[in-house]
Amino acid sequence: MALTLAEKIIQSHIVPQGGSTFEPGIPIKRGTDIALRIDQTLTQDATGTMAYLQFETIGIPRIKTELSVSYVDHNTLQTDFRNMDDHRYLQSVAAKYGLYFSRPGNGICHQVHLEHFGIPGKTLLGSDSHTPTGGGIGMIAIGAGGLDVAVAMGGGAFHLAMPKIFCVKLTGRLRKGVSAKDIILEVLRRESVKGGIGAIYEYTGDGATSLTVPQRATITNMGAELGATCSIFPSDATTKKFLTAMGRGRDWNELKADDDAVYDKIIEIDLSTLRPLAACPHMPDNVKAVSELAGKPVTQIVIGSCTNSSLDDLETVAAIVKGKHIAPGLEAGIAPGSRTTLMMAEKAGILGDLIKAGFRILESACGPCIGMGFAPNSNGITLRTFNRNFKGRSGTADAEVFLVSPETAAASAVTGVFTAADTIDYSDPAFATGLRISLLDGKDFRLASGEVTESALDSQMILPPLPEKDAALIEIKRGPNIKPCPPCPEPATELKLPVLLKTGDNISTDDIMPAGAKVLPLRSNIPEISKFAFSRIDRTFYERAEKINFSGCIVIGGENYGQGSSREHAALAPMYLGVRAVIAKSFARIHKANLVNYGIIPITFENPADYDKIKENDTVEITGIFESLKSRTPFTISVHSAGSTSTITGKNTLSERESRILENGGLAPYTRKGGN
Repeated sequence: MALTLAEKIIQSHIVPQGGSTFEPGIPIKRGTDIALRIDQTLTQDATGTMAYLQFETIGIPRIKTELSVSYVDHNTLQTDFRNMDDHRYLQSVAAKYGLYFSRPGNGICHQVHLEHFGIPGKTLLGSDSHTPTGGGIGMIAIGAGGLDVAVAMGGGAFHLAMPKIFCVKLTGRLRKGVSAKDIILEVLRRESVKGGIGAIYEYTGDGATSLTVPQRATITNMGAELGATCSIFPSDATTKKFLTAMGRGRDWNELKADDDAVYDKIIEIDLSTLRPLAACPHMPDNVKAVSELAGKPVTQIVIGSCTNSSLDDLETVAAIVKGKHIAPGLEAGIAPGSRTTLMMAEKAGILGDLIKAGFRILESACGPCIGMGFAPNSNGITLRTFNRNFKGRSGTADAEVFLVSPETAAASAVTGVFTAADTIDYSDPAFATGLRISLLDGKDFRLASGEVTESALDSQMILPPLPEKDAALIEIKRGPNIKPCPPCPEPATELKLPVLLKTGDNISTDDIMPAGAKVLPLRSNIPEISKFAFSRIDRTFYERAEKINFSGCIVIGGENYGQGSSREHAALAPMYLGVRAVIAKSFARIHKANLVNYGIIPITFENPADYDKIKENDTVEITGIFESLKSRTPFTISVHSAGSTSTITGKNTLSERESRILENGGLAPYTRKGGN
C-alpha cells in the first residue's frame, strides 16, 4: 500500500513493544500506541538543566543516541550568577555524557540544528515545543518534556499514539511581499490552535517545491501552534541545495510520499491568492488580513525568533529598508537566529544595511520571544515575527502583540503604521537593490550560489563530545541555585481534594508557569520557581496552596489546557505544590504527557457541560483510581458543593503505558522499576 512521507519515517523507526508487530508498507492504525527509536535529541537551557538532572539519575555513563546536542539560547540575559551557573553545569554534563554543546551566542537551537545537524529521514526529539522546525528538511521532529528526552538519551523509545496525517497541498507561487509566515498563518486561521492535536501536517504540491528550506522551516516551526505532533516537507533538490550550502551535502537523501498516499484530511491552499496576514492579540489563530489593520500606529518592531531569523529573512528585510530609516517614535530590533546567519549577513552587507536603517542588533538568542529583554512599552503595539503572542509573554502585560511576516514587519518599520508588504511598489528604483531583491520573489540566491558558505562552515562555538576516557574524568559543576528534581507523590487509589483553581479555554503553559527575565533563572530550582505557578491567572494560588501545606488539590481546565511550550515546569511546579489531578475539556499533547510523567492524573470531562457543575473551592472526590487505570475505564467523580453532591464521569484517554506510569507515581519511578 502507498504511504505518506511521515508514515515511511515512522515505520522505519518503530520499536516493537510487548509482542506487537507492524507490517511494513501497511499504514498503522491511527491512535495505536507506538514506540519510536530516537536518532537525535536537543535540549535548550531553560528546560535542559532539569532534563540533565533527571538523566543523571538514570545512571548511564554515556548517551545512546546517534547524536545529542545541548544548546544555550534562552537564559542568556545574565543579571546575576544563576544563568551562567546553569551554562557551566550544562557544558560539564555535555562533556561527561557525550553530547555536543552549543555555547551561548551560537544561536537558537532550532536554527543551529537545521544548519549543522539535521538529517532528512531521521527522528529528533527535543525539550522545546518548536523542535518540529526540523521537518523543514524532512525529519520527524517532535517536541516533548525534558524527562522524555532524558529517557531517549538513555536509549529508551519515545511513546505516542499514531497521529493522523493531514495533507496541506500547496499550489501556485507566492506574490511579492507575501511569505511563508503568511502560509502558516492561513493554516492557523483555518485550523485553530487545537486543530492539529493528534496530527502531523505533511506539505505537498508544486507550491511546496517552490519554497526554500528556511521558508519551509518557518512553516514547520509554527505548526506547533496548531497543537500538531509535528509537520514535515519532502526532502528534494531544494533540501540538497541547502545542505550543500551548509557544507553537509553528504547528509542529503531524497524522501517523499508515494503518489497515491492516503491522508486523513486534505487542505488546499493556492499560494498566489494569499495576502499578508497578522495574528492579532492574544492568540496565534486570531488571524486577520494586514489590509484590515492598515494605518494602525505601531510602537515597536522585532524581527527574529526560531520562526523568522534566517538569512532569507534578514536579506528580505534589508531589501525593503535599504536607503530608508525606521519611523520616528518607533523602536526596532533584529535578532539573527544563529552566529552562522550573523556572519553570513555581515559578509553579504546585509547587517550594515539594517544598522543604517536604525535597527538595534540583538543577540543571536530567543530573547524577546520569551520575554527576555526588548519588552514593548505600556499599552504598546508591537509587531513581531515570532510564533506566539500570548498575553504577557512579551514582558509587558498590557501590550498588544501581533505576529507578522518579516516583509510586513519591515514595511511597517519604515512607515510607522501597519503596512502590507504587497502594497509596496517594487518597481520603485529605491527597491532595485541588485541580488538581494531576488529573495522577495522567493529565490534563495545566495545559498544557491554558495556565495557565503565559508561562514556557514564555521562551527567554533559548538564543542564536540569528548572521548569516553576523557569524559570519565569530568567533574560536573553545580551552582547554588541548582536543586535536585523533587520526587513525585505516592500514587493514591482515591483522592478527595479541594478545587484550588478553575481556568478557561486555551490556557497556555505560559499561564501555568511564566517565562521572562524574572522567572527563567529559577528553572533549575523547583521550590523557588513554584512560587510563580498560575500567577498570571491567580496571583494567590501559591499562597492558598501553602495555606493547606501543599497537601493536595485539583485544577479544573477548559479546552486545549496546556497549549504552547513544552516546558515540563508547568507540570513540575504544580506537582510540587500538591496538584494531584487536572480535569479539563481537552488537553494539549505535550502538557498531558508531562502531567503523566510527574504523577498528575489528566482527566477529560465525558460531558463538557459538566465543567459548569464544578466551582472553585468545591471538593472533588475521585474513587477507584487504580481500577480505572488498570482497566482503562472512565473515572467516577463526585462533586461536593455547598451541601449538595453530584456525580460526573471523567473520560479515560490514557494509553496502557501512561496508565502504568501513573500506577507507579510518574515516569522516573516507572523507569527505575524497569518500565519501558
